[in-house]
Order: sequence, then structure tokens, then C-alpha cells
Amino acid sequence: MARLFGTDGIRGIAGEYPLDERTIFACGMALVRVLGRPLRVLLGRDTRESGPWIERLLGAGVRAAGGDVVSAGVFTTPGIAYLVRAHAELEAGVVISASHNPYPDNGIKVFSARGMKLDDEHEAAIEREILALAREPDLEARCREAQVGPEEPPSPETERFATEYLHFLRERAMGTSERRPLAGWRVGFDGAHGAAYRLGPRLLQELGAQVEAVGVTPDGRNINHECGSLHPETVRRVVRERGCDVGLAVDGDADRVVFVNREGEIFDGDDLLYILATHLQQRGRLRGDVVVGTEMTNLGLEQALARRGIALVRTKVGDRYVLEQLLERGASLGGEPSGHLILPEISPTGDGLLTALVVLNVMRETGRDLAELRRGFTRYPQCLVNVRVREKPPLEAIPGFLHAVAEARARLGERGRVLVRYSGTEPVARVMVEAESAHLVREVAATLAEVIRRYLGESHSGPPEG
Repeated sequence: MARLFGTDGIRGIAGEYPLDERTIFACGMALVRVLGRPLRVLLGRDTRESGPWIERLLGAGVRAAGGDVVSAGVFTTPGIAYLVRAHAELEAGVVISASHNPYPDNGIKVFSARGMKLDDEHEAAIEREILALAREPDLEARCREAQVGPEEPPSPETERFATEYLHFLRERAMGTSERRPLAGWRVGFDGAHGAAYRLGPRLLQELGAQVEAVGVTPDGRNINHECGSLHPETVRRVVRERGCDVGLAVDGDADRVVFVNREGEIFDGDDLLYILATHLQQRGRLRGDVVVGTEMTNLGLEQALARRGIALVRTKVGDRYVLEQLLERGASLGGEPSGHLILPEISPTGDGLLTALVVLNVMRETGRDLAELRRGFTRYPQCLVNVRVREKPPLEAIPGFLHAVAEARARLGERGRVLVRYSGTEPVARVMVEAESAHLVREVAATLAEVIRRYLGESHSGPPEG
């Protein structure tokens, strides 16, 4: 069996393995068998049209193995993680979401009672249990029977869950006793037609802001479509047309956020890391003067932090690896260029709404615009090329690849970087190149991408001849 868990849970096209009906049902059963019964699981999902039937099947699998479920309905990933952490009677959380991916995809993210993603050992045990269940002769019949049941009803406590989570965000992120600290602000908000489409505007309005919202009318298929954190031009347009002071955009499950200032400049995760790191350092709250980034973190950020005496520690791509380093080093701040930031003193989970409030509070406290707060960080030109691939053999097995990488690094010199890796959630090879020359960066990235495309590109039926 191919590995089910990637860097962010189980993910695929809804209806196809590993998100076919049998595997989803078996996953629900496996959670109980591995994590222990009786197991009470909190379920949440984003707005994809496949969410309700996946939730129903997963919940049926949990119950079939002797567990119980509570549904929060449409809820953000970090919101579910917080609720599981806050309620002793909830022993696990599951979010049905494919985050920033398009609507045909979906996924299953599992959180422990501590509100953290499962470790590799538990994921491997669940995979083994799913494989064992697939051999049981009555699994098909039990799965069919489960589909006859009604849609998983939201818990009567859903509104209480929302109120509790928003209270947590306000109390921990804003650092003020003011009831309406954003009164007089006009804030653009793009909810990506996803899980935060109600929670985001409600949160900002409760803090006193006048909210100009887009991406808040989900139809099951428009999640992340030309909106949200992957398409900040949408909220930028709102900021310009409606005279907003600032704009922010989350992704489909709201664990990421990017900003736009009133001039239309976009601020991604690297910008936000710099702004928060310098702010925390000035207040003596940046523990160890260290920030955790990833292999994708811009070289310009590393140099800008170093000038302020702050070390950047890099990890593999993935929030779980960032969190591991944060906990190991006792650090205060880490994240990825995507806008997935973690402030472990507040939450062990990346949370787009939490990060948004922390950044807004820095602006409020200092009276400074994002561009002023970012001063001192000059971004290196960076080019990222995604190559869709048929399979994922070791990169070094691709003919000519190692030679091409060596040539690229020689051309870039010491003030440039090359990173090539497979996505943990999509059939994609990612080629990242950065250096001081934008032209050179684009040229080198295109050359490396073509080496991979010739051998593994989806349009080819096999390796090239010769």
C-alpha cells in the first residue's frame, strides 16, 4: 500500500483512493483501534461539496469501532485543533479539508488530544490498521450500510464552539482590554469561500472593524478559486476600490494568511515573520533570538534577521517540522512563506485568523503601516516552478539531474540557492531558485524544471528515449 499520510494528512481527489468510500470508512475505524476506545472525536470540515459525505462515512467508521463523534460542521482547521486541546472530553479531532487545493480534492487531518498533528508512529499505525481492515470480508457491506444513514448533524454546541474559539483569539492575540480595539478601521477580508467565511468577518466585526468581505459565499465548488491567500490580488482589489486601511486573505481551511496594505503591496509569510520577529525582539519576547523557517524561506529574510542578531533555523517544508524545531529550541516564532505561521506560546497550530490579529495588533500598537514595519528586509528574487509528475522516484535517479543542479549552483554562486523537492500533498515536483539577479533566477529554474519534465512530466507515457 502506498503511504497514505503526507505532510498534511491524507489527501487526494474525493471519491478516488485514498479518499474512496471504503478507505474513508476504514480510516474512521482505524482511528479508534489505534488511538484507543472509547474515543470521542470532534469533526470539522471546509466547504467542499464532498465534505458532508466524507464526514458521514468517517463518523460511521468511528462509531462502528466503538467510538463517538461530535460534529462542529464547517469549521477552520486551527479552530478544531484549539477545541480539542481545550476540552478534556474530546480525545481527537479530524478536519476534512484539502486546505488551499481546488475543490475536487479533499483530505483528512487528524489531531491528538493536545491539538497537534499525529506523530509519524501513530500515522504509520493507522495506515497498517487501514490495510488490515481492507482485508476483512464484511468491510464492503458495513461501508454500504453506513451510507444509508443521514448526514452527520452539527452538534447543538456548534455556536458555543464558535463563540469559545473567537473569544480565545481575541484574548490571546490582541493583548488589550479594549472591547473594540479595531474601531475606526476598514479591513478587507477574503475568506477563500472556505471554512472561515463566517468566522473571519464575525471576528473582525466584534473587534470593531468595518469589514469589506469577499470570498464568503461558498457553493461547494468555488473554494480557493481565484480568491484567498493563493490569489491576494482579489483582496488587493477590494482594498483599493473600497478604501480599506488593510486587507487580509486566508486559505480554504484558514491556517494561512497573507496581507495587503492600502497601497496594494502584498505581504506573505516571510514578510510577516520579519515584522513579528523584530517586534517581539524589541519587547524582549523573542526567546533565544531565533526564528524557525523552512527550506523555502527567502535568503533575504535570513540576512535581514542576521543584521538584527536573530538566527534563522531552517527545516524541511511542512508545519509539523517547524513546530518540532520551535518546541526543541523553546523558540517563539516560526513559519513558512505561504503565510502558515506558528506562535507556540499561544497555539501549537498555524492559525490564519490568530496570525492576522497579532499582525493587526502590532500595527495598532505602533501606529505604523506594514511597509514601515517591514523596512530592513529586502527580498531576493525567487522563482518557483511546479512540474506535475506521473511518479516520484528519487530525484538523483533522473538522468542528468545532479549535473544540472551542480551547474545551476555554480552559476548562482554563494549568494544564491537551489531547492528541488516533491510536494507532500500533490503530484508535483517543486523547483525553487533564488539569487540577486531575477533574470538568472528565471533562466536557471526553467532549465531545471525542463530536466524533470522531460523524464517525469504527465504528458509523457514513459521516460524519454536515448
